[in-house]
Amino acid sequence: MTNQLKVNETVLARAAKRAKERGIVIPTFAQMRNPERIPQLVKDGLKSVGLWDLNPLNLFRITWHNEPVEKGGGFGGVNAIVWDSRLTGTSAKIVQLVGKWFPTGAHKVGAAYGCLIPELVTGNFDPTRTKAVWPSTGNYCRGGAYDSNLLACDSIAILPEGMSKERFEWLSKVAGETIKTPGSESNVKEIFDKCWELRNSGQDLMIFNQFDALGNYRWHHEVTGPAMAEALAAVMGPQDRYRGMVVTTGSAGTIAAGDYLKRAFPGSIIGASEALQCPTLLNNGFGAHRIEGIGDKHVPWVHNVKNTDMVVAIDDNACMSLTRLFNEPEGKAYLAGQGIPSEAIDNLHLLGISGIANLLSAIKMAKYYEMGENDYLVTVATDSMDLYHSRVEELREEHGAYTALNAAADFNRWLLGVTTDNMEELSYQARKRIHNLKYYTWVEQQGKTHAEIQAQWYDEEYWTRIIDQTDEIDELIGHFNDLASNS
Repeated sequence: MTNQLKVNETVLARAAKRAKERGIVIPTFAQMRNPERIPQLVKDGLKSVGLWDLNPLNLFRITWHNEPVEKGGGFGGVNAIVWDSRLTGTSAKIVQLVGKWFPTGAHKVGAAYGCLIPELVTGNFDPTRTKAVWPSTGNYCRGGAYDSNLLACDSIAILPEGMSKERFEWLSKVAGETIKTPGSESNVKEIFDKCWELRNSGQDLMIFNQFDALGNYRWHHEVTGPAMAEALAAVMGPQDRYRGMVVTTGSAGTIAAGDYLKRAFPGSIIGASEALQCPTLLNNGFGAHRIEGIGDKHVPWVHNVKNTDMVVAIDDNACMSLTRLFNEPEGKAYLAGQGIPSEAIDNLHLLGISGIANLLSAIKMAKYYEMGENDYLVTVATDSMDLYHSRVEELREEHGAYTALNAAADFNRWLLGVTTDNMEELSYQARKRIHNLKYYTWVEQQGKTHAEIQAQWYDEEYWTRIIDQTDEIDELIGHFNDLASNS
């Protein structure tokens, strides 16, 4: 075991004792990437466990490889969709990883795990005394509360009061405490302000801020990146070309997978997407929008902007309109009448609102770069419509029944009519402009230093050092499990 990460043996012993008492075994990054490495005893135990159950065995379901069933599933290939060109309006192939089949129904449970586990296995976080605080605009605090519950520690979930009621109803049963902050998706500073209030409250707590916790970057680079590569390898032929990935940045954790792919496929493109109503990356802009789960009005600390090639802005009206097209009976019937295969229509519910935004972002990139039938792009569906049924009901109440005429308008305007406006291919100076925006949030407000923000841009090894610790963390996880078994 290396000595790069400082270990507090006293706290580690208490944490290991708690793990033994609760029957907790912690999976490694290697096991999340390749579930074939998971012990057979764990796999046998999962046969009677539901996907969302509050059971420590479900820590091993923090992977893109879960069998897509609600209970008792094993592991298989990466859960992903290759969208039919008749739906996307582009001959390029768009591969979208599916987050629904993670515990909690969203891949953010993995990002939260990636932030908490290094602190736990080094003894820097004490689950017997310290509360884990999870600030987010939605799914990340759900994932953090879930992970905390499975790891037998108290949690505080923080999210804007304007998020969907499904999130709050679920958190009331899982999180130790839920704090609602003013606003909605765009009101990230209000979340940060609440974190400072908690820091100054004298409570024993540790804040796992997805926007600056580098474990978020590490988890997506080391788990989501390889999953994307595997999903691509499963469908690409010898004449096909991987061209790039694009995601709504939100906390900017998922976009780290693009860094992984760019190392494997030099010359591939990384696109960062956001809401047109709040074009921070595109136009240093601000505002409010309805693409739930992608906090903005700042540039996240964990975003490796220097490696980003393009920014894309998506109109939230497109996302809300397509939410109805994809999920209302009249919308599905219209799509079937347009020759969209039933398999594609049956998969539409796997896209939450941000997943729709990601699909639109990929379509825009494919059109911008004039990609053809041998070109592949990859993106993700962080969550599914399971978390947004109330939004469909609200849209129905606001706009009335959804008709075939509405479906025709939405399909042709918002899907087939995707254009290449509100995009920017980034020059070196444009990347630096976006990176420099970090200063106002992170140095002026959140305690980062001038030296740190400069290192992110000029130190060529800044980002690689984060991922170079992965093997050491896996060793520490193994050490933790050994301590727990022998406590």
